[in-house]
Amino acid sequence: MSHFLDLIRDHRGGPGDLIARLGALAADPEAAGISPGAMIRHLDALAFRLDGGGAPDLAAQAYDLAAALAGRDGGRWTLAAAEARLRDLCARGRFAEADPVVARLRAADANRLRPRLMEDLIDRAWLLELRGEAEASVQCYRLALDLNGGAPGLVSRDGDPLAKKIKNLRRLQLDALIAAGAFDEAVALHETTRRLIGAGPLAGYNMVAAASLAGRPGIDYAELRPPRPILAPELKFTEPPPPLTSEPGDLEAPSQYLAFVDGCRAFPRSNLVVKDGHLIYDLAAHPRRRDVLLQDGVNPDQIVMAAFGERRALVEVPEDSLSIEVGLSMFGLQSRNYGHWFCEFVPRMLAYNDPRCPDGIPLCIDDHMPATHEEVVRLVDTRDRPIIKLPPRPVAFGRLGLAPVPAFFPFEMRPGQRVYDTIWPSDILVDLRTRILDSARARGALSGRTGRRLFISRKAFAQRQLVNEVEIAEALRSHGFEVITPETMTFLEQVDAFHAADIIVGSSSSALTNGLFCRPECRILGLIHANLSFNFRGYTSFIEAGGAQITFLRGATTNEDGHAFHASYRVAPSAVVAALEHLQRPTSVPPPLQPHVARSIVGRLLGALPFARQPGGQ
Repeated sequence: MSHFLDLIRDHRGGPGDLIARLGALAADPEAAGISPGAMIRHLDALAFRLDGGGAPDLAAQAYDLAAALAGRDGGRWTLAAAEARLRDLCARGRFAEADPVVARLRAADANRLRPRLMEDLIDRAWLLELRGEAEASVQCYRLALDLNGGAPGLVSRDGDPLAKKIKNLRRLQLDALIAAGAFDEAVALHETTRRLIGAGPLAGYNMVAAASLAGRPGIDYAELRPPRPILAPELKFTEPPPPLTSEPGDLEAPSQYLAFVDGCRAFPRSNLVVKDGHLIYDLAAHPRRRDVLLQDGVNPDQIVMAAFGERRALVEVPEDSLSIEVGLSMFGLQSRNYGHWFCEFVPRMLAYNDPRCPDGIPLCIDDHMPATHEEVVRLVDTRDRPIIKLPPRPVAFGRLGLAPVPAFFPFEMRPGQRVYDTIWPSDILVDLRTRILDSARARGALSGRTGRRLFISRKAFAQRQLVNEVEIAEALRSHGFEVITPETMTFLEQVDAFHAADIIVGSSSSALTNGLFCRPECRILGLIHANLSFNFRGYTSFIEAGGAQITFLRGATTNEDGHAFHASYRVAPSAVVAALEHLQRPTSVPPPLQPHVARSIVGRLLGALPFARQPGGQ
């Protein structure tokens, strides 16, 4: 009589008790009344039923019994047990116990099984992610990577490499912990998976502005321009003034300074500079910090992991760094973007040209910048400084020179906050304009032409597309316009083209900031989508510092995928032609500002006005 089969058929207790009693019988085949081979077949069938009935843990135990009975031939059932056990442990969130199971499934006899298991884990991770269960999702992605031996190639259901997916999920978890003030817990959580994503450990830093460290050991700080007023720009539209939804920028320009920090670390392609227990970052220490989303350590091109609280941040500690004795910072977040480059980075050169900045210190730029960026640096530089192109690796600086952004310019505001429309201080821009035009003349790069009519093409870009650009270009040709594509021109060629223009039509994009180099009599028609939160004040204050005038023509938005600023749109050619007729009516021409010189307080206040007269009429 087979006690083994009777037990399977007639057992009245729970499944767990059944497995235990079958194990006892399997240890004594004679008492079981059945051969080991028959027991293996029945255990295999039982495990299949248990697994299908939602008990993979018991199925794994049944497979283990079969494997024990099979001895050296039990590999098939040890694999089946490992597979069922992995699913069970993941379902119950016991991920640490899954590591030895994964090690078994890494063996050569599991080669055919592994691809399906990895896909199952990725599917499970994706569902957990969609349900907002970040930690469980991270662990399933981690196990899939471990099954693959840590090799690249596995991607999530939305197409991200698994290491990137883990990093992004960890960022969400870190942000939540930091918001709760749990910095130590955040550091410990990061430690559990940092090697999978190729990251160093995290350390905590107090976020401070450079000025707050003035006078401390290893910090040299000099104020070059004190805070000063900014005149609000007068916006011009081809329609009655629309009700803008953005927040007008501050009308006081912050202090401009030159600082040197000894013994610090910095991260190319980001704005993070750390020294001792401080993160030196003016934007992060700004009174409006809680309204701003800091993107350092977040954007796809970032080489450092970082997470920010209101006053404190966690920043990755690099385990390997370049070493540079001394340098001047011209690198940072979005440095390769022409608009950000000119607004945030190029003004630093005025501080580095100041007599208080020693000769011979190299300028450090990101190595992924287009050639035109380096061309700008060489034009503005008055000291013939060498240039170091930084690869995407952390840098340990013996001494690093810093200079600020000319205005509060948040990359992104938090959800629920209005878009912040930065208003740029004209004194900085006029000094840049003067320096660049003087350098261009000295190189014989200004043709002396006037009267050009330019239409700025943007068809090479996927964002903020003017979808009927060809149609508008054709309509403008009969009015004497030529089409230019600034991204195919050198910087000096762009300066000459804009300086020679009497009238310009183009999408309100980075290229249009070259309007700073126009002559005061130039009129610009900025085409843009219908979004009322666009940075109209930013464009106006930047361009009109040089004396040219910009008027905006809003078109019809056609595609709002992605960031609202970068929506595609169309403008009726007839509306463009009608706007040109209005712009060409005679008006008084305000000259550009004078370059910055040391002045009295009253003189500085007057000099901040956008149309103070400049000798020589540039």
